[in-house]
Amino acid sequence: MSFIKTTEQTSKYNNLEKMSISELLKNINNEDKTVPIAVEKSLPQIENLTTEIVKKLKNGGRLFYIGAGTSGRLGIVDASECPPTFGVSSDLVLGIIAGGDTAIRNAVEFAEDSTTQGWLDLQEYNINEKDIVIGIAASGTTPYVISTLKKCNENNISTGCITCNENSPLSLTAKFPVVVVVGAEFVTGSSRMKAGTAQKLVLNMLSTTTMIQLGRVKGNKMVDMQLSNNKLVERGEKMLMTELNITQEEASELLKKHGNVRNSIKNFKL
Repeated sequence: MSFIKTTEQTSKYNNLEKMSISELLKNINNEDKTVPIAVEKSLPQIENLTTEIVKKLKNGGRLFYIGAGTSGRLGIVDASECPPTFGVSSDLVLGIIAGGDTAIRNAVEFAEDSTTQGWLDLQEYNINEKDIVIGIAASGTTPYVISTLKKCNENNISTGCITCNENSPLSLTAKFPVVVVVGAEFVTGSSRMKAGTAQKLVLNMLSTTTMIQLGRVKGNKMVDMQLSNNKLVERGEKMLMTELNITQEEASELLKKHGNVRNSIKNFKL
């Protein structure tokens, strides 16, 4: 099988510096429109991976995202949003980035080139067969990610990936690969653009579908969300007002007493 790194192909646009702001924005937007279509083509792979995630988490396992650079940051963003959005423990979905927390804000030179550090990073969390690890790498060639998934495979730990190149080393290593081919970037090689957008869309699908399957959504509402600011408190009150046909004052009292929307509904008495 041939491996062509489409994420590094030359942009179909040239002389970008001569374009007006309007032209640049329009052309970037035109390229971005192609991303959801590319994701749609990968829905069967996304379903296979999501099914495995749900199975693992229902059996007491955890979901790990691991990546470098933009890919690693996207995994951390998705993981960090699960507790406040769905009310799950902060150790159920975890994001790990090459270079550690420093790399969230600043590039750590050559961190992605290590072929041993990723597995060491996972061992700090006592990784085991109940868990699943998803490697995220637009190119599909990041040594830090590939080597980690190989070690996971050797230790009977489920592996998935999100990448944007067909037949990449990463996609051939993961047991449940997701490959979203977005083609050349608007700025040649800038995979934080279309590839990054594709990865974010897939991550949204994986975590949201998993949490719904785990019973963390009722109807279409985030009934387990953490009420960590006024906006979320107001949202919770509106949910209760609609669901229970009560006043805002009554909804407010229920939330104060029971802590979240689900418990408020469960313990509501006419």
